[in-house]
Amino acid sequence: MKPAQSLAQKLIARAAGRTEVRVGEIVTCKVDLAMFHDSSGPRRLQPMLEQLGAQIWDKSRVVLVMDHYVPERNEDARRIVRIARDWARDQQLPHVYDSIGICHVVVPQHGHIRPGMFCVGGDSHSPTGGAFGSYMFGIGSTEMLGVVTTGEIWVQVPRTIRMRWYGRLGRAVTAKDMMLAMIGRFGMNGGGYQAVEFAGEAVRALPMEERMTLSNMSAELGAQVGLIAPDDVTREWLEAHGSGPVEITPWFSDQGSVTEEHRFEGSALAPQVAAPFSPANTADASDFGSTAIQAAYIGACTGAKLEDLRFAARVLRGKRVAAGVRLLVAPASHADRDAAQREGAMKVLEDAGAQLLPSACGVCAGYGDSFAANETVISSTARNFRGRMGPPSTRVYLASAYTVAASAVVGRIVDPREVWDGR
Repeated sequence: MKPAQSLAQKLIARAAGRTEVRVGEIVTCKVDLAMFHDSSGPRRLQPMLEQLGAQIWDKSRVVLVMDHYVPERNEDARRIVRIARDWARDQQLPHVYDSIGICHVVVPQHGHIRPGMFCVGGDSHSPTGGAFGSYMFGIGSTEMLGVVTTGEIWVQVPRTIRMRWYGRLGRAVTAKDMMLAMIGRFGMNGGGYQAVEFAGEAVRALPMEERMTLSNMSAELGAQVGLIAPDDVTREWLEAHGSGPVEITPWFSDQGSVTEEHRFEGSALAPQVAAPFSPANTADASDFGSTAIQAAYIGACTGAKLEDLRFAARVLRGKRVAAGVRLLVAPASHADRDAAQREGAMKVLEDAGAQLLPSACGVCAGYGDSFAANETVISSTARNFRGRMGPPSTRVYLASAYTVAASAVVGRIVDPREVWDGR
């Protein structure tokens, strides 16, 4: 009798050309997609490839996104982006996305990720791909060199930790709140470099963009991957974004294959906020009511997708940002920005006093733009480490787009349910 296999095991087994794999086993996998960006890619890979005299194993399986150093704010940024553009042209790469959004959002929006795939990315938030039922994780430049020259990489088969969410999320509660609650409970090594699988009624009810936030921030849990079994929501979203026919049937965890399971009640969850300087410093938003802010930021791959822009617009409709507070909005991609414009959400944000920024990693990654010394900021980004988004004295609190928008209106951190009645 074939042993029970988790979703992670099934994905690895397919990539390894096997019918099954065992937890703890080390196997070599064929890579379906390698993604890197202007910061992690050509400026590091090009000299190593030239030194080896090596070529890319399959250019059709490589995706390059310019998102970290764009728009170029200084000479160093211009040099890094120029290297990426020149290398892409010289290599005649067929899949290059220049200055149209953040890699973790742009890549699936262009149909590159489907259930069953085995993918790597040159960025720590590459587990975003797990939202689509693919095994995708971040690797460093040396590992990426091996991948782009051989098309293979070894992995140790992980055990799976399941986070099962019961019930339905309440008003103004989002996937970001779910993740902050999990990180607050388990810490930033709570996944132990294992596979984390998100399941349950509350997860199944999430739209695709929200599922992407869960998988993305599995990196903050310390997991290698953050997986969600694909379903009709997955198929419909991917087919609408040009991926072609999507097969979801085989990609789920067998009964008895998950090593560890933790249970949460989605209907009991309140909006969450993480205090400086760790996503694990989490408590209910209502606990931070005396914290005044000078800036509010809706941006990044975990906080400025179309759903996030909708969340913010619901709160801000007919309101204005508080005096002395800057609200900055950097849509995760041009596609998200344009969809929000068609729906009227962007106009709501701008009418409320928001300043629109380019669709790029920007302030989140600390490249080019940053917040000022001693500023207190509430942000929809994934991380709030000291010195990441400004000088060491900059204090960044993490929250959902709902909470960021509501706090911008009040001028202090607030539970968004105090500002938005759900209508």
